[in-house]
Amino acid sequence: MKTILITNDDGIEAGGIVRLAEAAAEFGEVWVVAPARQMSAASHSITLHSPVDIYPHSFPVPGVRAFSCSGTPGDCVRVGSLSILPRRPDMVLSGINYGYNVASDIQYSATAGAAFEAAFQGLPAIAFSEEALPCHETADRYLTELLEELLEVRPGPGSILNVNFPGCPLEQCRGILRDRKVSRGMIFRDHYRELEKLPGGGIRLMVEGVRDEAAEDGTDLRAVTGGYVSVGIVKNIGY
Repeated sequence: MKTILITNDDGIEAGGIVRLAEAAAEFGEVWVVAPARQMSAASHSITLHSPVDIYPHSFPVPGVRAFSCSGTPGDCVRVGSLSILPRRPDMVLSGINYGYNVASDIQYSATAGAAFEAAFQGLPAIAFSEEALPCHETADRYLTELLEELLEVRPGPGSILNVNFPGCPLEQCRGILRDRKVSRGMIFRDHYRELEKLPGGGIRLMVEGVRDEAAEDGTDLRAVTGGYVSVGIVKNIGY
């Protein structure tokens, strides 16, 4: 039986991590160590200069032992694999993230960052994401099938498997595209809007993103915007 460690960056209360744990429980012993709060865009950051607090957490999937963590998703993988689990996990799963992790935007992703921390620890890892929409039909249809296929894949040193589900109804999904490369584009082009003037000459800004679906053929962004599930291997820049 496989030992599977699951984390995410949307927080331990997010619906996506529950759905991932439910599916993964068919394939082994599942442990969850996930952030106590929303940690999106934390990338591969870890906590070095302050303690990390771990608490047992009531989790709605029978048989799954869960813990909340005060740190980042990267911390969750570290403390889970190095301290909490009774043995090293056979696989680390991160997600299901609420929002795509494709194209250049993936460098900000703490969903991918947690998976890369697993790779750094010598553990195979898969990052799962879906479009930030309330429709989960496509992800729920293909999740178990892809777990069965990918749990045996070893993406290589410094590499992770990256899966993104389109947010369309299942009847509109066109299938799975594998071996997708990371697009050089970006799904959101950001700018900053001034909210108010602050004392001392300061200003308060808020980021706003404009969606941009332009992408090259054969890439993750082109796949999901075309209604396909995207599966690919992403390498850490240092490898």
